[in-house]
Amino acid sequence: MAMRRVMSLAFIMIGAMAVSKSKAEGVFHGKYFHGKGDVEYLKLLDVSRRMLDPDPEFQSLPMFYTPAWNGLVEGPTWGAWWIQNSYGPTYCALPILAEPMLTFLQNSQDLWFDQMGDGKRVGGGDWKWVAPDGCLCDAAAPNWIYYKQGDGRIELHDWGMEFTAAGLVLQSELLLISRDSEAIAHYLPMLERVANFIETRRDPANNLFLAGPAGNLLAPSYAGYKKPDGTYDKAYLAGLSITYIAGLDRLIELEKLAGDSDKVALYTERRKLAQSGLPKLTTEEGYFLKYLDPDGTRHGVFGADKHGYFEAVCNHDAICFRVAGDQQARKIYDKIASIPGLRPYDLIITNYPSLDDMYIEPTGLWQFGTWVNGGHWTTCEARMIMAYFRLGKYEDARRAMEKILDYARRFRLDNPLVKFGDEVYQPKEPINTVYDSWGAPAGMVRGLFEYLYRADGLTLLPHIPTGITELEQRFPVRFGKKQLYLATVGNGPISAVRMNGKPWKLFDKQSVFLPYAKTPDHASLQIVMGTAKPRGSWPTVPKASTTPPLRVPVEPGELKDLADRGEKIRAFRARLLAEGLDGGYVGEHARLIADWIATTLDRHRLETDGKLLPLPEPSQSAADKVFLDTGNKLCDGLAK
Repeated sequence: MAMRRVMSLAFIMIGAMAVSKSKAEGVFHGKYFHGKGDVEYLKLLDVSRRMLDPDPEFQSLPMFYTPAWNGLVEGPTWGAWWIQNSYGPTYCALPILAEPMLTFLQNSQDLWFDQMGDGKRVGGGDWKWVAPDGCLCDAAAPNWIYYKQGDGRIELHDWGMEFTAAGLVLQSELLLISRDSEAIAHYLPMLERVANFIETRRDPANNLFLAGPAGNLLAPSYAGYKKPDGTYDKAYLAGLSITYIAGLDRLIELEKLAGDSDKVALYTERRKLAQSGLPKLTTEEGYFLKYLDPDGTRHGVFGADKHGYFEAVCNHDAICFRVAGDQQARKIYDKIASIPGLRPYDLIITNYPSLDDMYIEPTGLWQFGTWVNGGHWTTCEARMIMAYFRLGKYEDARRAMEKILDYARRFRLDNPLVKFGDEVYQPKEPINTVYDSWGAPAGMVRGLFEYLYRADGLTLLPHIPTGITELEQRFPVRFGKKQLYLATVGNGPISAVRMNGKPWKLFDKQSVFLPYAKTPDHASLQIVMGTAKPRGSWPTVPKASTTPPLRVPVEPGELKDLADRGEKIRAFRARLLAEGLDGGYVGEHARLIADWIATTLDRHRLETDGKLLPLPEPSQSAADKVFLDTGNKLCDGLAK
């Protein structure tokens, strides 16, 4: 506890530098957010955004880089790329990510699509699985793919059904944001195969989808239908319907961009049928079951004598991805809020109380509160935070992020979090770095405007915490090749909008619509709410940053070696700039290296000057080493 207080002090010392002297007036000037009103909330948003880019105080996304496939890896103790684990952080970060992180992410997701099932390819290591055409996976690395969840009684497991649906969501969302016609042409046939595979599980009698054991997203917490003879078979999995509908929403828009009206009609009809089955998976209170057995037995009716738990994952996903309408979304949230056991430490767990329908007894790793039975996964928290923002439950989002920030200050961003979200899974590691954990900060950033990307444009839905009276995002949001800079004034219904200083008429009380063809390449958008008055020319578009020469430390050693290496790459980027060749991935990879090494040197100076209080050993040495290792990996990757 004493060490947590010390680290909190360190955070205050660094954070205080971002707060204006006029704090009494509620003014905040951070690195990525400026604003007025609730300074503590603004600071929390700023820290959340900082964690997506190189930062001297916090772990950040570039730490997941691996030269092995010029992409991202789940973490130092998890050497592959998982769909379920990346689902929340990737979905929430996508509007913000720029090169080279976009290339890194696509290379990682290509591990799923380049090795997707085709009825011939063998995966699963010693299991020698030959997956059906269109099947994605639990996890993949080069020449290695698990088409089924690889823990537990694997011989019982179905293909990665909901994993596949989530992969459809992620890749479709990436393409909708980028609007790259060549990329859409490349991936669209694969996405269609994915949808066709899921369609093989539709029951035409009720338009629900059948999945066997471990066919759910947070597998293997789902056993499917336990038949009277004790064997396991398929049941109607709510999460599969919900995630597939979210995928179809995006696939339809991609088909519109591709100009294929027949495919638009096909997938629109499939979505309509899938939506027609949802009432059969809905309780009288309006929330979703976990699943329905073919004999009519319902799993996940809270308080029932049998299978009387609440399943959080499919329910918060239905809100996040707008599969649930506004009225139902409020009912789902009200049910979650009425069950304190779902958030004992302000973070959502998977279910409450313990599951009574797994195919294994809830002991060891399977015991309640540890793993997929009541543990916490921050990939899920990402979607829960999106649900909070959609419904205006800003204090819930604040508490969740503050809990994750406690782990972040200690370099303990592990997943899952055991003991219902209150302890790390791998305490014997000197530090923890797992991609899931970035779901919370990414969710805080995306939740502010939600960003609904469609073929004809982008809809912004401002969800601004009530205490914030002015908000300015000092970073671009992607919209095809265009960049958006967003700001809000006031609270309440939208009353006016200005685009690059001029009135913009395409809005209503809740949303702003940006047709792609009519949106400027650099769009400065001010959203005025309630009775507030528009500000002048605002927000401002930050000037493009240059990369100054690195200040190399005098003392020899690994830090100086990295700085020397970085100086060569900085000079290389300067030559690219001079020749007008910096518009692509290579130049941005070089920029990230220079930024990363400059950040590493900043961290060293902060530590030397006593402005960043140390972690206990061996965590301190491990934390410093990950900064060095990341810089060298980024250099190695560019060299390759």
